[in-house]
Amino acid sequence: MTALPLVSLHGVTKRYWTKAAVDDLTLEVPRGVIVGVLGPNGSGKSTLLRLMAGLLRPTRGRVLLEGRPHSVASRAAVAFMPEVDHLYGWMTVAETLRFCEAAFADWEGARATALCEFLRLEPRERVARLSKGQRTRLRLIPTLARKAPLVILDEPLSGIDVPSRNRIVEAILREFRLGEQTIVLATHELPETESIFDQLILMEHGRVKLHGEAEALRAEHSRSLQHLLEEVYP
Repeated sequence: MTALPLVSLHGVTKRYWTKAAVDDLTLEVPRGVIVGVLGPNGSGKSTLLRLMAGLLRPTRGRVLLEGRPHSVASRAAVAFMPEVDHLYGWMTVAETLRFCEAAFADWEGARATALCEFLRLEPRERVARLSKGQRTRLRLIPTLARKAPLVILDEPLSGIDVPSRNRIVEAILREFRLGEQTIVLATHELPETESIFDQLILMEHGRVKLHGEAEALRAEHSRSLQHLLEEVYP
């Protein structure tokens, strides 16, 4: 019996006025994998992630989470980290985490505390005083400190220093619940993330240009994912 995909899209189109950000897209993502979503700006990556998270409704088609249409209840099974910085500068790191604890029923306090230490964040520091890399590390915690089976990260490495990128990638691998959880990560920073991806989705003009197992894609094209990306997007 074939396992039910964790999230699936069937003939999904999402239009903004006359422009299709996602165009007639069909794909399935299984449970227990880390999936990289790559593509140039405007390729539909963020729209795809928001559709998967249930934050956008498709203009046409269906988005299913564990075989069921998205609903208010199902969105609680998704931990979503947007690209935009949504933190409150007047809060401390500790106050930010307490705020998240009150917001999410599946919050794991011990995991959040351990992540805060691993990501080298000072609980008493005001968010407004944090560097961009530190703020990004803090924004990561509310996604990884939950039991949600689907974790979606939109450009978590964008515009931050290399040490912060490496620390974030380490945290993702460290907290990944193998066999229980799926992580979908959109990024432009392939050198830091190539080794963690089980699957790859390459987007262009709102469509999937390439989707497959990372190792199979490497073997088929006889090159690294970075070189494959450079070939697909010259």
